[in-house]
Amino acid sequence: MKIVTVCGMGFGTSLMLLMDIQSIAKGHGYEVNGEAVDLGSAKGMSCDFMVASSEISTELQDEPMEVISINNLLDKDEIESKVMPIIKRLAEKG
Repeated sequence: MKIVTVCGMGFGTSLMLLMDIQSIAKGHGYEVNGEAVDLGSAKGMSCDFMVASSEISTELQDEPMEVISINNLLDKDEIESKVMPIIKRLAEKG
């Protein structure tokens, strides 16, 4: 499973978000591959789903995959509650 995390510059926030998601997923027994990118690079990328801040996610609404919007990037409970259902659903599909 591949995810893309997105922020304005492609390092910092998106990398922190990717590391949090990978840690959360690992805690549930899932391995998640991912890439942290900037908004311009994210458009047109191939992945299972994207995760971004609520401000950035509005810019990704035309992407064909599901885009998860995170309101508080420091709130791991919010990240887990929004991302884990998708990870579980994708893992079940195989």
